[in-house]
Amino acid sequence: MARALTDFSTLTFDCYGTLIDWESGIWDAMQPLIQVNQRSDVTRSTCLEAFALIQSAQEKETPDLLYPKLLTRVHRSLANRYDLETSETMDENFGLSVPHWPAFPDSADALRILKKHFKLVILSNVNREGFAASNRKLGVEFDAIYTAEDVGSYKPDPANFTYLLEYLKSDLGVSPGQILHTAQSLFHDHVPASEFELARAWIDRQDLANSDNWGATARVENRPEVDFMFSTMGEMAAQLGN
Repeated sequence: MARALTDFSTLTFDCYGTLIDWESGIWDAMQPLIQVNQRSDVTRSTCLEAFALIQSAQEKETPDLLYPKLLTRVHRSLANRYDLETSETMDENFGLSVPHWPAFPDSADALRILKKHFKLVILSNVNREGFAASNRKLGVEFDAIYTAEDVGSYKPDPANFTYLLEYLKSDLGVSPGQILHTAQSLFHDHVPASEFELARAWIDRQDLANSDNWGATARVENRPEVDFMFSTMGEMAAQLGN
């Protein structure tokens, strides 16, 4: 049965790819490695595709590793894949790049509008410190923030959604039927959220519905159905006025 946005009390968000432009952040953070090796053949699209594969494998292999340390290993693996010379400093700088990743231009205004109608909650694959830096760009106070550092695993591991539902109930008194999970990544978010039978809003910033542009997220062969689809957060917020 079709539902309206206002049927929900709580929006749970993925952050990176949905609110923060992590693809631009990743590509910018890769520039020192690419430039020092003078490799113009390493393109944004191929780099992001490789990042998606390497990061998802690393998250599965080391679920308790904090995100900056995980990104450090990802950078080293990317360098090896492209036969690029890297250094410990460059690896570590890439690992510390999350605070520099930009917010999408529409995110802050959209969150300001949505905050008038919903509780806003983050379920992110980064660590607490990394998200705190991103949150300053988003300009809104979230009602709850749950990270991979809290859970001890990375999405799409179902443990992250189990944690989300348990703590939303105990912290805010929110039950699953009140939740609209809002995210860009089919791989990290929509597939596992569908297994928990959560309602979902797809923020399709890559226009993946009409293309094969997976960017920095791993491919999903069987795309789950969603309850709502918007091209941006601004489009979603526009459904509710100013």
